[in-house]
Amino acid sequence: MIGGEVYQPWDKDLQAMRDKAHRLVRQYNGTFDKTVLKDLLGSEPENLYIEAPFYCDYGCNIELGKNVYMNFNCTILDCAKVKIGDNTFFGPNVQIYTPCHPLDAKTRNEAVEWAEPVSIGKSCWLGGGVVVLPNVTIGDNCVIGAGSVVTKDIPANSVAVGNPCKVIKSLE
Repeated sequence: MIGGEVYQPWDKDLQAMRDKAHRLVRQYNGTFDKTVLKDLLGSEPENLYIEAPFYCDYGCNIELGKNVYMNFNCTILDCAKVKIGDNTFFGPNVQIYTPCHPLDAKTRNEAVEWAEPVSIGKSCWLGGGVVVLPNVTIGDNCVIGAGSVVTKDIPANSVAVGNPCKVIKSLE
């Protein structure tokens, strides 16, 4: 799965990993106990602040820098690696997706998928309701406008908005 190969999401081992992550997410969302994040993510980055509710598939595939802030209702489907750099902030309802599904209905009905990574650089700000699709890299120092759907890479030092998200301004 992490290697980008096709996998069956209902595999018993993957299901057990998701079940564990979902239990930890429910515990965190109910208690706001930051020690739960260490169990979920495998580490507790410096100055990490995640507003509840927070949702993810596995947790262990999320790599966070220091001083990361995620506002309410962040969802990260981390079937592939998701990297988020230092000093990056999310508005409410940010969604990051790594799983991909076949376009062909017959193949899709066989319940197979693959996943592609997402990387968000340092010192980025993703506005409320931003959706980041699989295999996207957002460079350092970017601002992604609220409601944007990021379908392609965004170069460093950019302001990008829209659906699909497009660069509208370069930052110095």
